[in-house]
Formats: sequence, C-alpha cells, structure tokens
Amino acid sequence: MPGYRDLARDTEFRALFVAHAVSVAGDQFARVALTVHVYDRTASTGLTALTYALTFLPDLVGGPLLSGLADRFARKDVMLAADLTRAALLLAMVIPGMPLWLLAAVLVLVQLAGAPHAAARAALLPQILPDHHYPPGQAVLSTVTQIAQVAGFVGGGALVALLGPGPVLIADAVTFLLAAVLTGMFLLDRPAPRGTHTRAWPADLVGGTRLVWGDRRLRALLALACVSGFYIAGEALAAPYSAQLGAGPAGVGLIFGAYAAGAAIGMLLLARLDHQRQLRLMPWLAIAACAALLPAATRPGLTVSVGLFALSGAASAYHLTANTTFVRAVPDSSRGQAFGLAVTALRVSQGLGVALAGVAAERLAAHLVIAAAGALGVLAAGGAALVWWVSGSRSNASR
Repeated sequence: MPGYRDLARDTEFRALFVAHAVSVAGDQFARVALTVHVYDRTASTGLTALTYALTFLPDLVGGPLLSGLADRFARKDVMLAADLTRAALLLAMVIPGMPLWLLAAVLVLVQLAGAPHAAARAALLPQILPDHHYPPGQAVLSTVTQIAQVAGFVGGGALVALLGPGPVLIADAVTFLLAAVLTGMFLLDRPAPRGTHTRAWPADLVGGTRLVWGDRRLRALLALACVSGFYIAGEALAAPYSAQLGAGPAGVGLIFGAYAAGAAIGMLLLARLDHQRQLRLMPWLAIAACAALLPAATRPGLTVSVGLFALSGAASAYHLTANTTFVRAVPDSSRGQAFGLAVTALRVSQGLGVALAGVAAERLAAHLVIAAAGALGVLAAGGAALVWWVSGSRSNASR
C-alpha cells in the first residue's frame, strides 16, 4: 500500500491538493463576508440566513445539470474555466452599491460554477493517481476539505472583522486565481473522454441517471452515502443539545470539532487498509456512524457526548470507500455526470435530515431526536448494507 510520501512526490497531485485547499478556505471566507455584508446593509436576520442558504442550494441544480460538462470537455479546461469564472464573479460582487437581488444572483452563479469543477476534479483524480494511489489521495483531499472549511470559517471571521467584507471577497477571488494558475501550470493536458463531445446535454443527464439507477452496485453505494442524512442530526442540533447539557456555545464548537476531527482521523486510517478490507468494513461503518448516536437518549455529559460524536465522525469515513468505489465503477466517459448526480442525492439527504431534525426538535428534546435519528439510521444503513451484500459488489468492485 503506497504511503502519503508517495503522493507528496507527485507534481500533479501536489498542485491539485494546494489548489483545492486554498479554494475551499476561500469559499468559507466568502460565506462569512457575504452574511456580514448583507446583515450590515439590511439588519435582517431572515435575509442574512437566506443569503447563506443560497451558497448551498445551487448544488442541487448544478450537480445534475452541469456536471456532464466534465465528460464533454477536457477536464483540466473545465476546472480552469470554473476557477476563472468564479474569480471574475467574486470581483464583480465588490462593486459598490450593487442591489441585493443582483448580489444574490451573482452568488448563485458562483456556486453553480463549482458543480462542473468538482465533477471534473473527481473524474480526473483516478487518472492522476491510478491503482492503489487513488484511495489515499482521495482521503487526503477529503481530509483537507474539512480542515480548510474550519480554518476558512475561523480565518474568514477574523479577516472580516479586520478588513471588512469587500477585501475578503477579493481575497476569495485571489484563491480561485491561484487555483487556476496551479491547474494550468502543473496538470497535464488530457483530452476529453472519447466520443462524448458529440453527445447532447439531455443524453448526458438521462444516460448518467440510467447508469446509476440501473446498476445495483451503484444504487447500493449511493444508498450507503445517503445514510448521512440520519447521523447529521447530531450536527444539526448541536446548539440545543449543548444548551441542554449546560455547555453553551463552547459545547457547540466541541461537537462540531469532534465530528470533523473524527472524520479526518477515520479517513486517514481507513485509507491505509487494502481495498478488500475497506469494502468489508464499509457497510458496518455506515451502521456504526448511526449507532454511535443511540446513547444520546440517556443525555450523557459533555465529555461522553463529544466522544460519541467523534466516534460517529470516525465511522463516517466509510464515505471514502463508497466514493472511491463509485468513481472506479463508473465508465470514464460518464464519470463526471454520475458524480454530479451522486453529490445531488447526498445533499438532498443531508438537507432533509437537517430540516426534519429541526422540526422534530420543536416538539421533542434534542437528545431524544438525535438518538431517534441514530436508530432510524441504523435501520436505513442495514437496508443499504443488505443491498450491497446481495449485489456481490465486494468482489466485483475490486476488479
């Protein structure tokens, strides 16, 4: 099994790693800056929350509609175009006096441009890191995503307080320009998948949907990924749960940190196992990610609760195996579109999980809702695991 030093020696992967890290951190800068900017102009918590929500909603549309671009054009070119487009749009958002409706529209365009970029990066990574190098490479990118998000939120808040929203939006644009430079200079030129440039856009969407839905292995992997809609309840209700424990805002930070730290450590450890062991563990980890929340029903203290959330985060590392197996199982010519559809399904499941947990917590105590979500998640994960086992994917996906 190759180690992480082998990845560090790969010039293309180093460039992809740095570009991804700085752009993810920059995205969080922008989210903080925009929410502060809108609140300063309107003093409306509703409009501020709506602005923040707009940074996530385009994924639901961009995933199925735009990810196919990564299969029709050279993936390096798609990534370059997306980075340069986002940089230009962010600079436009700094124009003084821009109406809020136009600001919101530009924000949606920025997020929409991220869908084909993510699909192109996901489809390109197996070509940059073939064979056994791919899983640890995916683990490193997934881990740096979580770290960069935390650093971006913390750093973004400090920068907004120090400089104001405008300069922070410019800083985000600079991160995308830097990512474009790294992509253009260090990633090799590879042609688009053969024959895909002649396909019409509807054919990409319909073909990708049929591919995912028609393959029992892919359906099972997608179902396992969507289990996150259940165990995300712990994060969704972190604030009221922490309040019940008497921990306040500090407890909220510990809960979020426990999830992130657990997931990061879990992915790095899982990536060191061979692919067959990962496949055997994957369904059990999906079940464990939900089962770890069951003791919340007893409302344990903060220390135990943080430990439970860390365990849930560590078990959620099975997404690494589900992701890499899904990408490998999809033909290269449809990889971008299939990845976009999978991301959309994942976002929908998480969004529904957060919404339903919030509604339930209006009537029930947060600790009971978290435990109930864990119990339902165990059942859902068990069903997805059964589909996976019946499909025989453990032997087929490793080929």
